Order: sequence, then C-alpha cells, then structure tokens
Amino acid sequence: MRIGIIVAALTLIISQAVFAQEAGTSIADLRSEEPLADNATPPVMPKTEDKAGRRVRNYPEQPPTIPHEIDGYQVTKNANKCLSCHARNRTGESGAPMLSITHFMDRDYQFLATVSPRRYFCNQCHVPQMDVKPMIENEFVDIDSLILPKNKE
Repeated sequence: MRIGIIVAALTLIISQAVFAQEAGTSIADLRSEEPLADNATPPVMPKTEDKAGRRVRNYPEQPPTIPHEIDGYQVTKNANKCLSCHARNRTGESGAPMLSITHFMDRDYQFLATVSPRRYFCNQCHVPQMDVKPMIENEFVDIDSLILPKNKE
C-alpha cells in the first residue's frame, strides 16, 4: 500500500515538472530564490478582489466565484453565513443572487424545501478571487472560440 502511495506521489511530481517545462516555465521560476531548507519570510497575503457583478464562466456548470471578502464567515453544520444573503427569502433585501435550483436537489434529483446537505458547504465549490498577477498567464480558449470560424463576423 505504501509503495503505491509513493509511486503515485512521484508520478505527480514528475508530471508537474514535465508540464511546467512544456509550458515554458520551470518549477524554480514559480518560487523565490530562497533555498528550501531556509525559513523564508512568506509573502504578504493578497487582498480579496472585491468587485460587484458576476464573472464570465469558462465552461458549462463552472461554479461561480465569490466576488467579495468571506473572512470570518461561519459555515458549519449548524450555521451558514452565506445563506444570510443568498437564501431564497433573503435575496430581495440583500440584492445577492439566489442559490441555483441545483442546490435544492438531492442525489436522486428530487427537489427539497431547503438547501441540500450535499450543497450546504459553499467553499467546496465556490472560492473568492485574490487580486494578484497570475504566476503563469492563462491561455484558456473557450469552446465558442474553437468552434466558430475565424473569419465569421
């Protein structure tokens, strides 16, 4: 069992190194010059991007990102701070988008009166964005750009 875990870990490390080289970036480029054995001072935590509005999604069913700070939000089995704005009965006063209807379905696609326990812990899928420069530029191309002819206007 341990050998399998070790082999899997080594495979992951090697594949990341190969991917980084193919992308034209080495792993060393993504970290500071500080030797690993030294206790380097960690970088300052970046600020959360705080923008109103919705972001464009890159693929169908992509969970929307959180466009605001969530530090200090309590999300436990007994409380969910997100629902104080995003619950069906709170969106009118908060102006926040309501949870997707998919959040009210159980695993058999039956609709529930309240949020499904499978969708209750928001940070499993939704994450805030940090206001930082990407370490590697994103070269993502969405499907519309791939399937539409380049000369079509």
